[in-house]
Amino acid sequence: MNALRIESIDPADPVAAPALLADWRLIHNTIIPTAPLSADEVRERAGRNRLDVAYADGAAVGCSTVRPPDDETPAATVISRILPEYRGRGYGTALYERGLAHARTLSEAGVETVVLASNEEGLRFARARGFVETERYVLPGDTVAFVTLRLDEGAAPAEA
Repeated sequence: MNALRIESIDPADPVAAPALLADWRLIHNTIIPTAPLSADEVRERAGRNRLDVAYADGAAVGCSTVRPPDDETPAATVISRILPEYRGRGYGTALYERGLAHARTLSEAGVETVVLASNEEGLRFARARGFVETERYVLPGDTVAFVTLRLDEGAAPAEA
């Protein structure tokens, strides 16, 4: 794995935040084309969630979201996304492990993730780390489901 640098987005940082938000948005919208986010939506998310961007050799290769528990789910949610051309190099694991460590400080009720059903690599990645499917849902106007998976802390990780 080439040296990976992971940057957390501080939306109050007028120098770094705009570029980080733009990179996070580009990666999110590339991997989740069925639910693209506007710049304003990403800024709003950065105010309530932890958003990180991963870089290798100066290129943005992935992003992650850690959502704290809310009224809908008592678990923290960790979502890691790696651009297809950078998968299989350990970047997703590094980004996921960083998000997981943070999520565990937010909730004792467990950890969930959400993966677009058409992202077979993402589903394989989650299942290999002990996540088990709990729900599928389709956003209004969409045709591809999102899959919610919950980390089974008792499960032994499978080979990815």
